[in-house]
Amino acid sequence: MTRRDLVVSGAVTVAVGSGSAHAQTSEPKAKVSRASQPTMPVELIANGTPHRLTLDPRVTLLDAMREHLNLTGSKKGCDHGQCGACTMIVNGRRINSCLTLAVMHDGDKVTTIEGLGSPEDLHPMQAAFVKHDGFQCGFCTPGQICSSVAMLGEIRDGIPSHVTRDLMAVNYSDEEVRERMSGNICRCAAYPNIIAAIREVHEGNT
Repeated sequence: MTRRDLVVSGAVTVAVGSGSAHAQTSEPKAKVSRASQPTMPVELIANGTPHRLTLDPRVTLLDAMREHLNLTGSKKGCDHGQCGACTMIVNGRRINSCLTLAVMHDGDKVTTIEGLGSPEDLHPMQAAFVKHDGFQCGFCTPGQICSSVAMLGEIRDGIPSHVTRDLMAVNYSDEEVRERMSGNICRCAAYPNIIAAIREVHEGNT
């Protein structure tokens, strides 16, 4: 075989191979029907009202609230549990709702910012945030307020933090608040005003 024959045969092989590959990729792909995707029933008691939903088991609690119950106060920031904008109160404890599946909370009591108060009847924490300008753009504010309310409950219940000096006597302090609220990020840096708002609510409850 000459060098010319080798080059020609190689070109033919490449052409045939690419043609068969094109034929394979041009075949229509099977579409997955939405009806075939698994779903699960779940009942969420959102802000005191029971809601029965049928959800894809992969739906997060945050998406269930926002997309299925139209409770859009809780925000989706990082969607990785790092910013705290999605904080909700579940059975009295604050959680990052973007990190938990809705079907894991069947029968649970979920409180969002909409359930704390209304424009006509603000929760004390909401009123304190307004008074002390505890926000600027406001995107993180729903999570900040829900986290603040639950955080004060943790202190009342004697749950220690990493900066608690006496585990048998958990007391309120600005240091405690800064540590406990460190999971809620405010990119506008309204932290001093947030601390002031929380302090006012704490002093009003003692």
